[in-house]
Amino acid sequence: MTLEEDLRAQLTAAMKAKDSKTANLVRMINTKIMERRTAKGFSGTVDDALVLDVISSYKKQMEKARVDFLAVGERGLEQVAELDFELAWCAKMLPTQVSGDELRAAVAAAVAALPQKDPKMAGRVIGTIKKQFGDRVDAAAIKAVAEELLSS
Repeated sequence: MTLEEDLRAQLTAAMKAKDSKTANLVRMINTKIMERRTAKGFSGTVDDALVLDVISSYKKQMEKARVDFLAVGERGLEQVAELDFELAWCAKMLPTQVSGDELRAAVAAAVAALPQKDPKMAGRVIGTIKKQFGDRVDAAAIKAVAEELLSS
């Protein structure tokens, strides 16, 4: 079963169970997939990689929005609860992320392989780690660890 078919099945199940939170979230993800499918210049097919990319992008947007709603204080708490639900759902759909210790070890190995320890080499480290782990690791997390290790 492809991820797109899985989303359709989840939407149907959520609608039958009258689970509006899940149904609305799956509809939003489907809308984002449709936007990609109909984007100017898109000539590929909608495969699992594209669906995962859409979910990952949506998750990043919701993480940023969560920070903004937390900054509002008590007025944003209801929206934060909704975003927490969406983030948990997205995390369930995405591949398991690399643990902090595993990431630190991989970045340390990549830094050790560099010809010189220069903070400007962080981009090279990010590229190496992204090739190794792909979408299982966030570039911002790699950059933070790389800059810490390169500056020490």
